Parts: sequence; C-alpha cells; structure tokens
Amino acid sequence: MMRIYLAGPDVFLPDPMKVANAKQEICQKYGFIGMFPFDNNLDLTDLSAKEAGIAIYKSNIQLMNSCDLIVANMTPFRGSSMDVGTAFEMGYMTAQGKPVFGYTNDGRLFADRIPQISADLDDRGMAIEHFDMVDNLMLEAAIIVSGGELRSQQIEPENYYTELKVFEEVIKVAAEKLK
Repeated sequence: MMRIYLAGPDVFLPDPMKVANAKQEICQKYGFIGMFPFDNNLDLTDLSAKEAGIAIYKSNIQLMNSCDLIVANMTPFRGSSMDVGTAFEMGYMTAQGKPVFGYTNDGRLFADRIPQISADLDDRGMAIEHFDMVDNLMLEAAIIVSGGELRSQQIEPENYYTELKVFEEVIKVAAEKLK
C-alpha cells in the first residue's frame, strides 16, 4: 500500500491525534497508509527547545522519505497563506519527484484573502499576485506539475482544521489517479 505523508497545521490542534486518526481511517478506506508527523516516536525530554526542533525536523524528513506522496492541508494558518512548515514539506516532496496533492477548507483565492488597499496592492503597498490560485503560485504549480490535484471548499472558519470532507475528496482523487 502506498504511504501518504499527511502535512498541515493539524499538529497544532488541541487534540491533534483525533484528526490524525480520522485522516488515517479515510486513507485506509481508499487503500493508503496515512502517516502523520507524530507517527515517529521521539523522546524530546532532555533536549533544549532548539534541539527538540531539529529532532522534529529530522524525524519529519525521515517520515517523508518513507512516503510515496504528500497530501497537504493548505487551509490558511496564522495569516492569509498556508502553514509555512507544510509549504516546506510540499517543496521537499516535489524535489523528490513525488506526487503532491492539496486541499483547503477556505474556498477563496489567495489574492482575495490578502488585506488590500487597492485591487493590486496589499495593506503594506506590495503587489498582489493574481494567478487564480488558492495560495502562492509556487505551491499550487507544484501540485499541478507533479500530477497531483488540489481541492477547495468554503468551510465555516471554526471548522477549518477539523472538517475532513475536502480532505476525503482529495484522497479519493489520489486513489483514482495513482491506483
């Protein structure tokens, strides 16, 4: 069975394993093994904060190396764009030539989520990219060029990180494309 690296800001939820387990069940339903970033057992007890961060990084790299593809939760996190760690993970998997799939529970285009002073400038006077994509062009293009797909739907903000119907839709698409 193909292994999916399940990337996203879900790791920051109050009970991340609840969503992780639900995602893993959906993956199994479509013939995949879902791997959540917490699936590697790490003992961070005697490490400084920085050492713990590096240990987590190494663990996630090892886990991504063992996976066949990535499904990234691109729902905006702490701003207009997706979680930066997830963006890195998408790039890492892209560099390995592995399929990249994504989903977001915010159905708006990236440009529509940016605080603006005009149609072409953000609230700091910087140009806004208008490429009809859900996030930065490098991220959505990585999905398209890798042969993956992206799905989006507008979900109520209070359920951004726990609603899994768009996630299941992208898992189903991945199964149809890769199996």
